[in-house]
Amino acid sequence: MSLSIGIVGLPNVGKSTLFQTITKKKVSIENYPFCTIDPNVGVVAVPDERVDKLAELEKSAKKIYATIEFFDIAGLVKGASKGEGLGNKFLTNIRETDAIVYVLRAFANENIINTQISLDIIRDKEILETELMLKDMETVSKRISGLEGDAKTGKKEAIKELGALKRMSGFLEAGKSLVEQNFSEDEIKTIRQYQLLTMKPRLYLLNGKDEEAPENIIGQFQKNNWPFLIIDVLSEFEAADFKREDRISLGLVPDSELDILIKKAYDILGLITFFTTGRDETRAWTIKNGQKAPQAGGVIHSDFESHFIKAEVINWKDLLYAGGYGGAREKGLVRTEGKEYLVKDGDVIEIKSTICHKR
Repeated sequence: MSLSIGIVGLPNVGKSTLFQTITKKKVSIENYPFCTIDPNVGVVAVPDERVDKLAELEKSAKKIYATIEFFDIAGLVKGASKGEGLGNKFLTNIRETDAIVYVLRAFANENIINTQISLDIIRDKEILETELMLKDMETVSKRISGLEGDAKTGKKEAIKELGALKRMSGFLEAGKSLVEQNFSEDEIKTIRQYQLLTMKPRLYLLNGKDEEAPENIIGQFQKNNWPFLIIDVLSEFEAADFKREDRISLGLVPDSELDILIKKAYDILGLITFFTTGRDETRAWTIKNGQKAPQAGGVIHSDFESHFIKAEVINWKDLLYAGGYGGAREKGLVRTEGKEYLVKDGDVIEIKSTICHKR
């Protein structure tokens, strides 16, 4: 499955620098509002040492990592949902993403223009969320108007959908993001088709050094269970090509904090990774946590799900410990699992089907 993340923020908070750091793709990062006109889109490999180690073990001809697609849009301003700063157009560009990263300015660099009158992380967060809510209210209101006629004639599906939409409208009018509310499975099916922005999982990125993020603000994020990371995006941008030992010598954390961002995105979306490995290739595959072996087969090829027979499974560490499949089979570490097996993060799987198999 493909994974896509939208990056939003007010002008000059470091969004495009973040995007460039992650994707190593040259984009416009001039120091003025709205320098990004069209959405920048880039695909980045998800860092995973397990792919490297399995490929080395199997002497694979190639390595294929899981990927994330990032969308960077122009800076939003108050009124963006109504077209201020061309924001209405830009919000549409991230409708199809799976999650949203909110970039919030924590740094106090006076050389970078701040379009707000002061530095206020919570205020900036509320501006962004209000604009996304207003955009969702516009979408929901249009659909409610379109359904009212069918509902009056007694059409059951229209009545059910209208009820879900009015409930959503109530939350939005009260200033509540939909992702924080509880919905039934039927309501979620209704919501999903509209690709509502405040229904998407979100991650708050406080852009600045650890000491620039006030303790009381961090406490607020923790108290409300708002998922967040503190990352000095500019430092990561400048160290983008540094090796691990270079980072350590400069007093940076050994591993890129952008790698942590990518892994955190997996967590908030409830995704896990399984692997196939052999002489041809070692590959990482992404599925939802809680999916079963046939669905994992379907990620590889749709026919593997419908023609599933069984799966041979081993944890990636066990495969390394055994020195390969031969040793793993001798030690009894390879398990045969059926249709009800719940795939675990780090599984190495060989799918057996009536048409062929994939390892």
